[in-house]
Amino acid sequence: MAQPLNILLVDDNGLRASIIEEGLREAGYGNVSVVTNVAGLVKRIEMLEPDVIVVDLENPNRDQLEHFFQVSRAVKRPMAMFVDRSDTAEIEAAIEAGVSAYVVDGLKKERIKPILEMAISRFNAVSRLTRELAEAKSELAERKTIDRAKGILMKVKKLDEAAAYKLLRRTAMNENRRIGEVAASLVSAYTLLGDD
Repeated sequence: MAQPLNILLVDDNGLRASIIEEGLREAGYGNVSVVTNVAGLVKRIEMLEPDVIVVDLENPNRDQLEHFFQVSRAVKRPMAMFVDRSDTAEIEAAIEAGVSAYVVDGLKKERIKPILEMAISRFNAVSRLTRELAEAKSELAERKTIDRAKGILMKVKKLDEAAAYKLLRRTAMNENRRIGEVAASLVSAYTLLGDD
């Protein structure tokens, strides 16, 4: 059985917040925390550790939206944002900030559960892609460093490429380090010596 979701509802209008909270509870979400004052929101989020954040903004101005976009970037959690009005620039800014679901004029009790499920799925997919991209960039950078280290060894020790790689690999094994770490150390030392 799935762990129940901890939901944080952020709404500066107490009446609307209670209606949404009721809708969330009716949709089967029992762990709902409500915040009506957005001052210190990031700290509250860190303290409550919600699985998903639901934000309801009646008539948001640019400053309010930017504040929530900054919160979304900082806390790295699924965020479903409900607004009464919007324009293309606000929608693009929300997506850029990592808001998982940006719903205009669509806050109805019966829609909350599928919207939250979609927000969580989208957040997980984007997080996975971001992680995979970071790993790919790291691997590419490491390969470039290894190639540079091989080039240094080929130049200084007059080795061919296969022998330079074999020397890097053997050194990494002897020092119980990754080959990328050995290559980075070699490149760094070579640069310090000024022979680059």
